[in-house]
Amino acid sequence: MAFVQFSRVSLAFGDRDILKDVSVNLAAGTKAALTGTNGSGKSTLLKIMAGTLVPDSGERSVQKDARIVYLPQSGIVHSGCTLREEADRAFSYGYSLEQELESLGDELAKNPAHPAPLLERHHEVSVKLEESGWYRRTAFAEQVLTGLGFSKTDFDRPVEEFSGGWQMRIALAKALMQGPDILLLDEPTNYLDLEARNWLEQFLLNFTGGFLLVSHDRYFLDVTVNEVYELFNGNLHRYPGNYTHYEQVRRTEMETLITRYNQQQEEIRKLEDFIRRFIYKPTKAAQAQERQKMLDKILAQKIEIPESLKKIHFSFPPAPHSGRLVLTLEQLTKSYDGLRNVINHLDLVVENGERLVVAGRNGSGKTTLLRMLAGKDTGFTGTIKTGAGVATGYFSQDSAEKITGTKTVLGYIEEDAPLDLIPRIRDMLGAFLFRGDDVFKQLDVLSGGEKSRLALLKLLLRPVNLLILDEPTNHLDLHSKDVLLDALKDFGGTVIFVSHDRGFIEDLATKVLELTPPEQPQGNGTYRIFPGSYTYYLERLEAEKNGQIPPAGGGKPEAAGTKQPTTEEKAAGTKIPAASGTAKYEEQKRLKNERRRLEREEDRLMEAIAAAETEKAALEAKLSEPAVYSDPVQSRKVQQEIEAVENRIEQLNTEWEAVSLQLG
Repeated sequence: MAFVQFSRVSLAFGDRDILKDVSVNLAAGTKAALTGTNGSGKSTLLKIMAGTLVPDSGERSVQKDARIVYLPQSGIVHSGCTLREEADRAFSYGYSLEQELESLGDELAKNPAHPAPLLERHHEVSVKLEESGWYRRTAFAEQVLTGLGFSKTDFDRPVEEFSGGWQMRIALAKALMQGPDILLLDEPTNYLDLEARNWLEQFLLNFTGGFLLVSHDRYFLDVTVNEVYELFNGNLHRYPGNYTHYEQVRRTEMETLITRYNQQQEEIRKLEDFIRRFIYKPTKAAQAQERQKMLDKILAQKIEIPESLKKIHFSFPPAPHSGRLVLTLEQLTKSYDGLRNVINHLDLVVENGERLVVAGRNGSGKTTLLRMLAGKDTGFTGTIKTGAGVATGYFSQDSAEKITGTKTVLGYIEEDAPLDLIPRIRDMLGAFLFRGDDVFKQLDVLSGGEKSRLALLKLLLRPVNLLILDEPTNHLDLHSKDVLLDALKDFGGTVIFVSHDRGFIEDLATKVLELTPPEQPQGNGTYRIFPGSYTYYLERLEAEKNGQIPPAGGGKPEAAGTKQPTTEEKAAGTKIPAASGTAKYEEQKRLKNERRRLEREEDRLMEAIAAAETEKAALEAKLSEPAVYSDPVQSRKVQQEIEAVENRIEQLNTEWEAVSLQLG
């Protein structure tokens, strides 16, 4: 049985112990998860297991001929061949065996006596080649590629044409096709849609080798693993059972640990208080020194709790006022090759307060659409109209990957922070688990999760009322996901997001936009809009699949072939006039005109409020000038002007609320 064994492995970065006497054994049949907080060293341990990183001490023992394949979180890019040719490179082991078999055949032909060692080796290599699936490699490659979401038309495309997420999907496919004895997978589901995740679950359930994987998807872990290794404070502990069972056991352990931690913290506080009060008093100095010895002893055995239990408390800044209509998309169309429209004549209205999830298979244009909405991609036709007072914050899939360099965490945040937030930066970093000396870490040494938290923190620096988030939970641990979810649910603005975390979507989405990629080389993508939760959307798809209801038509979750309303009609909340009387049509026309008038008035009021707030800020800045605040007459005059502007803002807000109420 193939195995890889690690005994008393240790590794430190500077004065920080990443691994302390870690021991673990992986063998055929192992189905294990590696968990731990972001930055705890999970990826480091996988690299040591793969043999790409050498520890400071310890032993790594690998059975002869055992093959280990490691897939990192990100950073793999392929070039110089087609997808089919790149996939074939996964079978290099079989090619080497075939080459050896041919060499052995030549040797046997030269030696009529057929030496026994040559015959034995020839037989051994023949068996290995057969067991490796060499003769079924073409069918196997096609099975894996299609299972992970590639179409057959993709097979002859140059690999350079695939995006970063698809590049990692190619790397995952190659790792699986190699048929290793031990698989080490670091966040393999990060770039997979739900269909591909389901396929990977089945693959791992049927996999005869052993695997150790890192993932922050509860459902995926529960389905695939039967043991969990937790890396905490440099130590590795094993918990039998699936991930949910591990959480239950760990929760009980943590309750006891937290009780002891709180007791110890209280004792430390009392000792420090006594020492601080009496260390310099001659009559108490001896007692203070005795307390110092007690404190030193406690600190030498200080209890640590996981970062996941040090709650992240954060909320987005109050969302500025915006109009009822946040975004209006009309005939939005995007093509990369001039032959196929990935996004085709998309009409969509996004209203204030909605949480819109963009769903669909990879390649359907989800990221492309979000980039267009965020103003990062302007190569499209059609229009995107932004409502009055809309301020946008954008988080992209590669936001975390762009955080590189030698700047410190503190310096990176301070350089973009408004002056009024500078005094609060340390507190904000602490809320995102950058505490103590962590704020002086260089960006290049941060883990993927730490970089994601830092990128999310940047969104808090300036107030926005429209958040556009592309896979915001990537690289976040389960606790950080829960905290982000709570903050988004409490956010007073509008959220448009893409995620492949089913639990996250179900808890947040109030509306679903489904994108479907082009099926033919010269076809176009399609879309459908489903008002309601993600659970409703899934139930609708299941009912369609079972033939209980007809599939929804383009752009609207109703029977196929129904006529679609125009964007103006959607915004007005009216239906397409049927063959009814002139009076009814005129009434609908009047209502539509009235709604347009209200929307124009809303836009005017929002612009007036913004101008008044700018005027107020300028007056407050003027009031802080020495020449003004030192002169009672000028100071009183400026204060009166500020009060007048404040009264005007209050009146404008009252008018805006009245118009907003009429719009419904």
